Amino acid sequence: MVTPHSPFPLPATVDVLIVGGGPVGGLTACALAQAGLDVVLVEAADPAELARPGTDGRSIAVAASARQAFDGAGIWPLMAAEAQPIKDIRVTDQASPLYLHYDHRALGDQPFGWIVENTTIRRAVHQRLASLPTARVLAPMRVEAVEYGAAGAIATLSDGRILRAGLVVGADGRPSRIRRSAGIDVTRLEYGQSGIVTTIAHQQPHRGIAHERFLPSGPFAILPMTANRSSIVWTERLHLAQSIVTQNDAGFLAELRDRFGDFLGPLSLAGPRFHYPLTLQVANRMIGRRLALVGDAAHGMHPVAGQGMNMGVRDAAALAELVVDARRLGLDVGSSAVLERYQRWRRFDNMLMLVMTDALVRLFSNDVAPLKLARDLGLGLVETMPDLKGVLMRHAMGVVGDLPRLMRGAPL
Repeated sequence: MVTPHSPFPLPATVDVLIVGGGPVGGLTACALAQAGLDVVLVEAADPAELARPGTDGRSIAVAASARQAFDGAGIWPLMAAEAQPIKDIRVTDQASPLYLHYDHRALGDQPFGWIVENTTIRRAVHQRLASLPTARVLAPMRVEAVEYGAAGAIATLSDGRILRAGLVVGADGRPSRIRRSAGIDVTRLEYGQSGIVTTIAHQQPHRGIAHERFLPSGPFAILPMTANRSSIVWTERLHLAQSIVTQNDAGFLAELRDRFGDFLGPLSLAGPRFHYPLTLQVANRMIGRRLALVGDAAHGMHPVAGQGMNMGVRDAAALAELVVDARRLGLDVGSSAVLERYQRWRRFDNMLMLVMTDALVRLFSNDVAPLKLARDLGLGLVETMPDLKGVLMRHAMGVVGDLPRLMRGAPL
């Protein structure tokens, strides 16, 4: 099937071929096509099925800077009505009386971010792509093989047709076929944990407060959603997650209440339950010949800080900026100079976030008394230091570092 513009005869030559139609790949496509580049996005699944409610239990914390990128690419207006602002963040460690509280009013009027269902983002991305005349979506479709050469890349699609592109972008997730076919290895670390995700409804309003509770099995996040709902991201030991998720509703809710508490009143399930094994994964390089990796194809991290997709958005915005600038100068968009600049820009930032999230998981996913005392005192100490809290809050908003233009609210 070819969407949204038909017919689309092949073989054809385009500026950029993007493999993977999730939020990061879709954002990359929208940003480039909005700037006038010819873009083809190839997605293995049916986008309509991926955007159907109930097919994905995950909700995404879209940081303030990531929201700017989605807005700049014309996507945010298509999902803003279903986005819940995060006004406060509260971090606690088990039953300790010490805590860390972030209040968005300390930095101004803007929320830290927004909670948006993954299916909502996917739907908005593909709606925006359908409105861009230089964007084409081929789905469901696969890229079976790519030959990378001095003059461009030649991709063979699953229906046998041929597509030529100046640049290939791998946005096809952690198992990325594009990355593997280019011979790029990954470093992978198993956490022995699984992330249980679901949506719950509650009687009391959440007031836009996101809760991060550290339990011996791992972090337990309660993320505010629209309409008196919250998204649960519950880290559990791998061998227990399956049995918890497969309980009947009453049994699952009983387990949930033990960790959730009663501060939002009676709870009920408002969506299906899923669980995902948690790993750290990083590609040994983010580029190849005429190839750039973005998002989970390049790096996958623990959800403890809710920054996985936001780092992917930074990848997309940085790559789009470099490619658009090269095109405006009449340069080759897939040249080694463009790609090496992309890797230099994004590699350190991604590695730093991977290290930070890994350290948080190791520090908090245990019940060792000396470590528990140290981290509780640390939370309490940071709470008394407004300057340090301000730095951490700006990190949570994603407004620190060398941000691409789209993430600063500037036109691409």
